[in-house]
Amino acid sequence: MDATTLKALQAPLKAQYKDQPDAAKITLKADGKLGEEAITCSVDTGRALVEAGLHPATGGDGLSACSGDMLLQALVACAGVTLKAVATALGIEIREGTVKAEGDLDFRGTLAVDRDASVGFTDIRLSFDIDTDATEEQLASLFKLTERYCVVFQTLNTKPVLAVSHRVNGKAKAA
Repeated sequence: MDATTLKALQAPLKAQYKDQPDAAKITLKADGKLGEEAITCSVDTGRALVEAGLHPATGGDGLSACSGDMLLQALVACAGVTLKAVATALGIEIREGTVKAEGDLDFRGTLAVDRDASVGFTDIRLSFDIDTDATEEQLASLFKLTERYCVVFQTLNTKPVLAVSHRVNGKAKAA
């Protein structure tokens, strides 16, 4: 896809969202089903069913996907797609490239071994390795705009409001 095609695809959407801001607001959803025998949760990705389970560092057998890995994979996917879209819009040719995310966890936190240990990632590193002839100025814009418009990156970078609700035996409970 080239910049002209991308802009032609996005122009009517941008016009609609400018004229009707509420049309741009959607709710994405994910659903999971708890495992009946194992400590797992099956998540329907829309393309496949992924069974998530305990990481081996918390007692898992390594046969199920780790939700922490899935979070990093979502970051890589979003950052890669955003980078390609921005490069296309800017007319920057990327012959090939890779995206990598690494995150540091201290499992003492999630296993309640140490109350002072964090539960969750303490550091996440996102890196790109691309083959391009872009100038330093173009690359600066490319990476700045990729960070700015990557939904998963921005969600991790600016904590969203989280809400939790519970239903027990079909009845809603206050969180």
